[in-house]
Amino acid sequence: MKLAFKNVIILSCIILLSNTLLAEGLTLKSKDISGQISINQVFNGFGCNGKNISPQLQWSNPPKGTKSFAVTIYDPDAPTGSGWWHWVIFDIPKGTYQIVSNASALNRLPKGSIQSKTDFGKSEFGGACPPKGSQAHAYIATVYALDIKKLGLDKDANPALVGFMLNSHTIEKSSIIAYYKR
Repeated sequence: MKLAFKNVIILSCIILLSNTLLAEGLTLKSKDISGQISINQVFNGFGCNGKNISPQLQWSNPPKGTKSFAVTIYDPDAPTGSGWWHWVIFDIPKGTYQIVSNASALNRLPKGSIQSKTDFGKSEFGGACPPKGSQAHAYIATVYALDIKKLGLDKDANPALVGFMLNSHTIEKSSIIAYYKR
């Protein structure tokens, strides 16, 4: 009897583990962002001399009920007390699974999406530019699967308001973290 019970426990654990390993949730990838930010995604200004090219991002496996997507790039290490928003895009149609490299500057964002203000004060991508001598900053690119088609905001919405709305409507999200120090 004890051996049969152990076998049931072992079999149950195998089934649970295999279901966990096979489950694929929302996944974000990038050809441009990996462990370190390249000069392409570094800001050109504030003493930084990068190319300020918005990164290519692609995602897969959105959860059931997704009605739109949003994308943000955020630096929680900025010495502001509240981090720094580098890119904010929302109202991305549900059938979209990619943003091409340099989409911000080339105006090649998915049709219907809104690129709103960042902490640079503009409705466009602003690259990494941590203060000289500070530790490496984390840059978190996140895709959000949302339960709503439109957030009801426009390109002048500040990033904190967009963040509040995203958190109110997120079904699932996925992130990539890259670092940069100068």
